[in-house]
Amino acid sequence: MGLTIGVDIGGTKIAAGVVDEEGTILETYKVPTPPTADGVTDAICAAVSEVSSNHTIDAVGIGAAGYVDDKRATVLFAPNINWRHEPLKDKVEQRIGLPVVVENDANCAAWGEYRFGAGQGHEDVICITLGTGLGGGIIIGNKLRRGRFGVAAEFGHIRVVPDGLLCGCGSQGCWEQYASGRALVRYAKQRANATPENATVLLSLGDGTPEGIEGKHISQAARQGDLVAIDAFRELARWAGAGLADLASLFDPSAFIVGGGVSDEGDLVLDPIRKSFKRWLVGGAWRPHAQVLAAQLGGKAGLVGAADLARQG
Repeated sequence: MGLTIGVDIGGTKIAAGVVDEEGTILETYKVPTPPTADGVTDAICAAVSEVSSNHTIDAVGIGAAGYVDDKRATVLFAPNINWRHEPLKDKVEQRIGLPVVVENDANCAAWGEYRFGAGQGHEDVICITLGTGLGGGIIIGNKLRRGRFGVAAEFGHIRVVPDGLLCGCGSQGCWEQYASGRALVRYAKQRANATPENATVLLSLGDGTPEGIEGKHISQAARQGDLVAIDAFRELARWAGAGLADLASLFDPSAFIVGGGVSDEGDLVLDPIRKSFKRWLVGGAWRPHAQVLAAQLGGKAGLVGAADLARQG
């Protein structure tokens, strides 16, 4: 199979890209994400039509945030789009006249990193994305593992604190409430409120109050040595690394790949994640340690992965 298209459905934009067999994006087209479910389907079809006009396309892969069934056809549930048992594959295929594969967006990003990014050379890889929430993907034995019903690797909703913080999923104590961009902002606000004298840089970047702190402020302040910002990253990393240690007990991969917006800070967050992982890894003094690697493809991972999964069929 030659050229395929990957579609990445984001909160503000939908991106479609033509991708070759080497994972190179040849052309992209972006449209704003509509507010309605039918509008999103229309936008996907329009973006695919536009980006394919100068190429011969064999198939299309769509990365959707939510639960996708085992046939990679139906979005069972999407938290940010009103899709409930939405037959997305059939709807898009009928309109564009090309084979379509629908996959969870975190699985797409994981597959993209495994094939063309930090996971190259590894057969067993676990990916996590530290963004607003926490997502993930499982590649074992060179295969994407989706589970019997297609909804495996929802790592963010593993309960790590019994009766802990309420999660948007309706449960309590989910991992993403402690290791995510949203958690990072909460940590920074709490610490800035408790010790404002240690958050002078951080507070100066917002409106001067803990309530005005945003994620971008924390990153900038940490790079300038702000103690509260650095400590907020360390707290997130403590939870992230401990969670990876638990996943090592389950899957025993050779590498963990950490992606998502939080990981863009590089060693500022990855080094303390590695330390926490080492601290909490059961039997760590006597067993081999998986590498903890930074994702390499950035925001392109999902689009590239979706296109390559469409190529796999």
